[in-house]
Amino acid sequence: MNTFTDSVTAAAHLIASADPVLLAIVGRSLAVSATSCVLACGVGLLLGAWLAVARFQGRAVVLAVLNTFLALPSVVVGLVIYLLLSRSGPLGFLGWLFSFKAMVLAQTVLVLPMVTALTRQVIEDADRGHGEQLRSLGARPLLRSLLIAADERYALITVLIAAFGRAVSEVGAVMVVGGNIDGFTRVMTTAIALETSKGDLPLAVALGIVLLLVVLVLNLAIAALRGWRERADGGVAEAMRGGQIA
Repeated sequence: MNTFTDSVTAAAHLIASADPVLLAIVGRSLAVSATSCVLACGVGLLLGAWLAVARFQGRAVVLAVLNTFLALPSVVVGLVIYLLLSRSGPLGFLGWLFSFKAMVLAQTVLVLPMVTALTRQVIEDADRGHGEQLRSLGARPLLRSLLIAADERYALITVLIAAFGRAVSEVGAVMVVGGNIDGFTRVMTTAIALETSKGDLPLAVALGIVLLLVVLVLNLAIAALRGWRERADGGVAEAMRGGQIA
């Protein structure tokens, strides 16, 4: 109990004093996750929206593979990226292994299936609701998917927030391809694992608290966005009913 209390107290002191080592690790972790989410969402949103409305032979197989990738272990992703970026690998000439870029690539590959699958589900559900009207107006699949995506933008923002939460809490892939090098590729999750094994519990606990706070803020943002959207939709519905009554 004393060890736990002392560790939490020391961790709180590290956070309150803005410890430079702590801030560097947190900043690097957020930068890696944010960059990977931007890349993954840039591709995943378009691909997911297109898959939601497109109908082609083999679509069921593509969706099955996509859903399989959702459960892909992060260490497997890290292993594949490691083999690709190693000196004997096809991308070895880039020299990215054990670097910021390698971690971004690993997290992008890890988050991309999640963004694509969730986007596809959101757009496909919306397409069932009012896609027929767009089809009757002559909108082709690509245009229809973009129009529905614009209409469901608040739900898609929730997807982006969830993707960032997935990326920032990932440990396996970045550990494999980043190497957990102090001052270069050490992020929150890998630092927690290392400092715990070394017995440096205050830093590990401080990083754990910061990571929990980041996840909490993301969940609060999702809840606030959902509540705002429900209130906005309720206001529109009341306005429409009022107009009909008048």
